[in-house]
Amino acid sequence: MVFILKTLFAKELKRPRNYLHSKFIDSIRLHVKGGTGGTGLPKFGGLGGQGGCIYCVGKENANLKNIMSKFRGKTISAGHGEDSRKTKIVGNPGSDIQLEVPLGVTIYREDGKVLGSVNKEGDTVIIARGGPGGNPQNNFLGHFGQIHHVRFDLKLIADIGLVGFPNAGKSSLLKAISRAQPRIASYPFTTIKPNKGVMMYKDTRQISIADLPGLIEGAHMNIGLGHMFLKHVERTKLLLFIADVQGFQLSTKHPRRSCLETVLLLNKELELYNSELLHKPAVLAINKMDLPAAQDILRNVQESLQNIDSVIHTIPEEIRPEKLISFEDVIGISALNGGESIENLKELLRKRLDEFADENDPNIEDSSVVLRRNRAIVRERGPQIT
Repeated sequence: MVFILKTLFAKELKRPRNYLHSKFIDSIRLHVKGGTGGTGLPKFGGLGGQGGCIYCVGKENANLKNIMSKFRGKTISAGHGEDSRKTKIVGNPGSDIQLEVPLGVTIYREDGKVLGSVNKEGDTVIIARGGPGGNPQNNFLGHFGQIHHVRFDLKLIADIGLVGFPNAGKSSLLKAISRAQPRIASYPFTTIKPNKGVMMYKDTRQISIADLPGLIEGAHMNIGLGHMFLKHVERTKLLLFIADVQGFQLSTKHPRRSCLETVLLLNKELELYNSELLHKPAVLAINKMDLPAAQDILRNVQESLQNIDSVIHTIPEEIRPEKLISFEDVIGISALNGGESIENLKELLRKRLDEFADENDPNIEDSSVVLRRNRAIVRERGPQIT
């Protein structure tokens, strides 16, 4: 009877939301063990087999979640080398273990030493070497392989990284300019896992863009979700700052920041986390330009950034950055309505990325230098008929 009553009046259990099942994993810890080398045979000069190695290979479609689900709580051990014997003087090497990892992974040892990074398809990093087999140098005794804990730290590789406070419109913008379908809502911290989209152009050009959890004040000290975001910024070529034209207020307990103050606060958070990020090319997009008085605010922000030395003293000291980021462009957009402003932004981002590539590609030479070199070759060798 008691069981029936409990069943009838029991509260309905809510199922977890679907997006929580596919939680994005950007850091895992593993225990790895290289194979032990096989024992040699001194009487006949036999050599033991080399112990197997554990190594990582970069794959475009791989992810850390698969590795974690397959090896959680386990030691990943490579195969042991085969012992030498009368019928087989040289033992077979132990079997290697290959882990497919996504591009952008850096592997750290337990003492903090970097074992390597995987940035391109097919990049290989050995994380645990197998022990050498028995030979005359080690008295024919096979050695143990490397054993240690390693950490895989994924930093998304994207051409453009979105920087902005919660509800600035980053996810809306990503949805407007790519085929990505990020989760969008009207409350802070809608984005709880990184989203990556690709901007497509008519001439088949593709540019990747990453939308990551929003920053808040104190993100550089691991407050909020910002610390999950900041490490991914390091792998992007260009930063796209998104600011709400009406400013931002996290809650009633926090002060309301104007549009200009949010931009400078974002500047300060990046500066406190890693000042090298301020050297990246950056574009500022003021979002929600469909709201009343937005044009006046945009003009005020543009003028203030052009004359920042005369304005910076009016900014509260706690959000005032020591080093200011230099924006290539400051434009207004409406991510929700799309239209011409979004197309203009896409073309602008493409132009800035091309300029950045021209400046940083060591294989691109100035045309005048190439012309002078070719003229010198022609003078030295003379004209030739081919």
